[in-house]
Amino acid sequence: MKNEKFKVINFIRELLIMIDKEMDNFPKKDIELKNRIRSNSFDILEIAYKANSIQDIEKKKELLLILFAKIKVIDFLLNLSSDKKLITIKKYYKLANKIDDILKYSTGWMNSLIKNN
Repeated sequence: MKNEKFKVINFIRELLIMIDKEMDNFPKKDIELKNRIRSNSFDILEIAYKANSIQDIEKKKELLLILFAKIKVIDFLLNLSSDKKLITIKKYYKLANKIDDILKYSTGWMNSLIKNN
């Protein structure tokens, strides 16, 4: 299942790999921030799989709204990491671009649900 047909899942998977790589050197005093970023990242993967698996359109829309909120939280936490100089601005932009890809495809997913419903 390394290469999913579902684009959003692929982007989330890539984000998870990038986060693991880029956050390897977090100081111990900021470990909670790192843990929250990782936890929320795994949450969006789970939410995307759930939303893709269920048939109920309204439930799917609710899950996508939760997905959007979690993505915004991850972006905020990464931005905070950059502000605290835990990651470079270049790393932040690299991660933010992947987050933008996830948001773009998730928004398209939501729009297709609204349009077809």
